[in-house]
Amino acid sequence: MKTLIIYTYPNHKSLNFAFLQEVMKGCNENPYISEVQVLDLYEEKFDPILQFNEHKRRRDMYRDPKLAKYRDQLTWADKIVFVYPIWWGRPPAMLLGYIDQLFAANFAYRDKKGLLPEGLLKGKSVVCVSTMKGPTKYPLLWLNNAHKILMRKALLNFVGIKKVKFFEFGNMESKKGGQHKKLDKIYQYFSKVAY
Repeated sequence: MKTLIIYTYPNHKSLNFAFLQEVMKGCNENPYISEVQVLDLYEEKFDPILQFNEHKRRRDMYRDPKLAKYRDQLTWADKIVFVYPIWWGRPPAMLLGYIDQLFAANFAYRDKKGLLPEGLLKGKSVVCVSTMKGPTKYPLLWLNNAHKILMRKALLNFVGIKKVKFFEFGNMESKKGGQHKKLDKIYQYFSKVAY
């Protein structure tokens, strides 16, 4: 299983970076995972801003040469892991800008007759590892699970990815947030996951 980890946090001395390290450590010890690539969107200086004009059209994003490397990574991967904080109930703008540009028509999905398009990323699986300052149940109780609905239904199911797992860790700025247990949970999961 080839695994692409997409990390979205600007600080490498952070809890999010510690989660990235545990994902990588678990993947590297997992006999089912043959190869791992890490895409650090901030280190990469990924430009999340969409720009369209008479020379650059939205319908042509799927063949933009500046995005070819990232499309190749997504095509290569069997499993995609997103590691990011939840800010204002959703992933950071940097990650959303990546999604806007990479999950484009004629690469991630294709319009067809009927209500829903054909997902072109079928057969892949996704794990979302996210942290937040607020309580773990905050997205469920106050936001009607907006984060999970956005990621699972509005994005991943739309492009054909049906197997999606979430780790939403709350109270991450609290001294009683159980950070070490949560880091170990991530390591344990990635060291054993078979698909």
